[in-house]
Amino acid sequence: MSHLSEPLDRKAVQAAWQALAAGVRTAVLLTMRDGLPFGSHVPYVFGDDWTRAYLHLSRLALHTRHLLQDARLSLFISEPDEPEKNPLALRRMNLQGTGAVLSPDCSAYATVKARYLSRFPQSAIMFGFGDFDVWELQLHDAHVVLGFGQAYLCGSAAPLEWIHQKPEQKRQD
Repeated sequence: MSHLSEPLDRKAVQAAWQALAAGVRTAVLLTMRDGLPFGSHVPYVFGDDWTRAYLHLSRLALHTRHLLQDARLSLFISEPDEPEKNPLALRRMNLQGTGAVLSPDCSAYATVKARYLSRFPQSAIMFGFGDFDVWELQLHDAHVVLGFGQAYLCGSAAPLEWIHQKPEQKRQD
């Protein structure tokens, strides 16, 4: 008998990642620094689904300098660890893609800015600073873990089609 729970349906996975994203306001942005990953905490908002995320970044920050040299990135979101939780079963989401500055002239800019300020009102003053830009992350792969035996993969071509990542069975010798 398996100790793993049954896979969730696609709507349940969708609801779970959205709840995680709503409850965790900062992510770890991984950029490339001299060919190696470099991580930093960043506030974020999502677009209509997980394939677009938005950051408000200063050009003075190392992660922004990295993105200007190499647009590849990963965005990692995880529920907080607590003593009573099993750290291996924490809900988490890992997204891969690229980033680019979103021009203030872009039709989506006002909507993204309003969404960002709604979630992070204390950042309003930084929209007036000359060294800050809104970055659009174009994410193409998602990996979500919702507990033991509850890992799901998804691609940007079908962002609602979560595929259960089944664990391999151990051989019985």
